[in-house]
Amino acid sequence: MKLHFYGGALSVTGANYLLEGNPNAKGETTKILIDCGMTQGSNKEELANYESFPYDPAEVKALLITHAHIDHTGRIPFLYKSGFRGRIYSTHPTMDFAEELLIDSQGLLERDAEEKGRAPLYTLHDVKEAMNLWEGVKYHAKLRINEFDIEFFDAGHILGSSFIKISAKDEITHEVKTIVFSGDLGNVATPLVKDTEVIDDADYAVMESLYGDKLHEPTADRKGKLEDAIEETVSDGGVLMIPAFAMERTQELLYEINELVENHRIPRIPIFIDSPLAIKLVAIYKKYSDDPDYFDPDALKLFKEGDEIFNFPGLKFTLTTEQSKEINNVPNPKIIIAGSGMSQGGRMIHHEYRYISDPKSTLLFISYQSPYSLGRRIMSGEKMVRIFGDDVAVRCNIKSIGGYSAHADQAKLLDWLRPMRRSLKKLFLVQSEEEATSVFQSKVKDELAIDTIVPTDNMAVDL
Repeated sequence: MKLHFYGGALSVTGANYLLEGNPNAKGETTKILIDCGMTQGSNKEELANYESFPYDPAEVKALLITHAHIDHTGRIPFLYKSGFRGRIYSTHPTMDFAEELLIDSQGLLERDAEEKGRAPLYTLHDVKEAMNLWEGVKYHAKLRINEFDIEFFDAGHILGSSFIKISAKDEITHEVKTIVFSGDLGNVATPLVKDTEVIDDADYAVMESLYGDKLHEPTADRKGKLEDAIEETVSDGGVLMIPAFAMERTQELLYEINELVENHRIPRIPIFIDSPLAIKLVAIYKKYSDDPDYFDPDALKLFKEGDEIFNFPGLKFTLTTEQSKEINNVPNPKIIIAGSGMSQGGRMIHHEYRYISDPKSTLLFISYQSPYSLGRRIMSGEKMVRIFGDDVAVRCNIKSIGGYSAHADQAKLLDWLRPMRRSLKKLFLVQSEEEATSVFQSKVKDELAIDTIVPTDNMAVDL
């Protein structure tokens, strides 16, 4: 087998890996892709999404998707537009989520293209046609694509997320080699999804290392910190702004605020979910709310008991632009949860423009903030930022809660690797910033003695 790195190498976003089988008697090889994500970050970085693929999409037999986030799925319609006509496989929730995320992304890309006077990366037609190639699979169902045997495992990252194990038998040597692609691995004890599964029998692993240099705050502490942030904002008479990704982070917040409301731990104030995409994704969560394959047993129990964890007193969903604007007319205190999670766009940036100069208000970060994003600059302490062409003073309180990360931290990453330490011939670290990768590489060497490689973009490795 040969492994090609076409995204995600020394980069947090843009995951795209091509696995090529050994040549058969006719010299032909089977090519499959794992993830086809969009590069996110600065304008310069995002221009890479418009570049042609470094392989012929028409030659790709299948695309396997670990989970629905845009940095793992965002270029799928462009892959179709470029000639791909193979099959796409993921879990059923990932397929449903991806459709909504890709439609939303297409709208954003189209508006951006109009502003910059260029053709959009892809159209709604490309999204629709790509979805027609998509098939849902269950965890642990056996899938075979030519010589590749494929199995999806629960990654515990977001609903329906997977890591993928792929095995292939060499026609000449008859040796079976196995490689696992981690996708994004989940944090400890998240309230909605099940815990991350582990395996112990891979020869190679391609593994994310986003938080390879960090330990998260205990998840048990995060609800208390959220409660404190809400109570302080209420006491000050301000606005609590929470930039949140539409998927998983927003739903986890609703789950925990629901508990705080039901147990009378916070005052009743207006809470706005100001994200059309998040509202649509909540409906998909409800669709799978009776499926034990995907939800944590405690969450499943609440659903079965009729607890509407995504609907409680004070909660308002603002779907339309007009409803979003009306939030401004609601007296403080209030809570606004909106995208984007990095304050790079979406409705949250309008609220930040209006409220971040207010010393009574609070901006609460609960997500990873990529370098150069507005969120990272504010979190790093910049006192003046540019929004909508205006210089806006940052006078509000800035807080962060690390326990809401949906990603595994250093300890959890090591825990996932540990059962494979005797079988792994090589570990490839991807989807991270260089410093975090370097720290984690040293940690793996010291604790697990696994031969570890940090690949570069366009690198190819014979397995």
